[in-house]
Amino acid sequence: MSLTLAIVGRPNVGKSTLFNRLVGKRLALVDDQPGVTRDLREGQGRLGDLRFTVIDTAGLEDATDDSLEGRMRRLTERAVDMADVCLFMIDARVGVTPTDELFAEILRKRSKHVILAANKAEGNAADAGVLEAYNLGLGEPVRLSGEHGEGMTDLYSQLMPLADAAEEQAVEDAPETDIELDEDGEGVTPLISAEKPLQVAVVGRPNAGKSTLINKIIGEDRLLTGPEAGITRDAISLRIDWADPDGDSTPMRIFDTAGMRKKAKVQEKLEKLSVSDGLRAVKFAEVVVVLLDAAIPFEQQDLRIADLAEREGRAVVVAINKWDIEEDKQEKLRDLKESFERLLPQLRGAPLVTVSAKTGRGLERLRAAILRAHDIWNRRVPTAALNRWLTAMLEQHPPPAPQGRRIKLRYMTQAKTRPPGFVVMCSHPDKMPASYTRYLVNGLRESFDMPGTPIRLTLRGQGDKNPYKGRRKKNAGALAKHLKGRA
Repeated sequence: MSLTLAIVGRPNVGKSTLFNRLVGKRLALVDDQPGVTRDLREGQGRLGDLRFTVIDTAGLEDATDDSLEGRMRRLTERAVDMADVCLFMIDARVGVTPTDELFAEILRKRSKHVILAANKAEGNAADAGVLEAYNLGLGEPVRLSGEHGEGMTDLYSQLMPLADAAEEQAVEDAPETDIELDEDGEGVTPLISAEKPLQVAVVGRPNAGKSTLINKIIGEDRLLTGPEAGITRDAISLRIDWADPDGDSTPMRIFDTAGMRKKAKVQEKLEKLSVSDGLRAVKFAEVVVVLLDAAIPFEQQDLRIADLAEREGRAVVVAINKWDIEEDKQEKLRDLKESFERLLPQLRGAPLVTVSAKTGRGLERLRAAILRAHDIWNRRVPTAALNRWLTAMLEQHPPPAPQGRRIKLRYMTQAKTRPPGFVVMCSHPDKMPASYTRYLVNGLRESFDMPGTPIRLTLRGQGDKNPYKGRRKKNAGALAKHLKGRA
């Protein structure tokens, strides 16, 4: 277990900017307006030779009720309890505010170790604020600039002894592990492991229940939820071991994404950043769970989101949420399946699961559907079986003959997995109609049990074997004259 560092402070003091610098990537959304961050975002931080887990938190607000700000504060306080060290940031240019003094008192009581950081401390304008920070009673402040990278050496010297202590504790607490061996005694690297967890992104329209669903899966209120639409802004990733009723657990990393509205409705810069963050999560995922609202399923935006996941080549699971409030479940389910097949033919056979994020019903079916979709996404078909199948498909329905020239399909092989990609060697690939390509793709789904997963089929022409075909007989006339002269 590595050191865990939580960055806390008032809104707009530069927490997310420092977080991005420590993890070396622009993971957290950053903007001039306060209150951009709402959820807890984790990343792997690096400072010299130090490696640690860093948590970006929402700005601490002086609110304790059930408002959005109050719920954000409770989530940040939870991060304080989880972390080994809290980096308490103030804005050196503004100086110490009454809110800073209030939260300094809270941190003294709740946190094991607190490092005080005066951010935005570049230049002489911050000198007075740095001196004021001593009044908080949290020791000497570290003078930082998250934007320009100043003060990182001082932060390193503060973290180093704490990281060493955490490392020693981790070595003492580490359990013995068994390594799985194959028949030859070699180590086996499983497809899904603790080092390579299954990557799952949950996407959908605003207020479909994505964060509530993930909280129910992990068994705690880790993500901010509420009746307001569009609470989630960052694409938050959570590492879990999702177990079935028999106790078999699967390591997963689940991404909670911001709700995606129609492009025309997305006007604010912040929402555009949130949506682009969600789209990036889809590209990194292996399985995408498209979460729909049972009351208004398969709206145009839902179809666009599902189509996006298919075009990106991800395995897709469609989950219908808020199933607990449906009255005529059987009739509703029939209608949903009919609409799914009609509106998303490119995902024919993809699993459709009904769940209730509020009560937890259907989560076992969702887990099984995710694992099966991932298995199909990684499926490989032997070349011999593919070519036997191709021969049977050609006999059943021969390819067309555009302009009287028959298209010959000679050979087929699987070029890749994740998603399955196949290459067919044929004559005149440019003349093959799309309808025949769909015929082959649908046949692959049925014959090799690959429902729902995107299938990529590439037609490739073969070079002609006759090197003289099409070449002009340049010397034919000269040869004829020569022979005639000799005669």
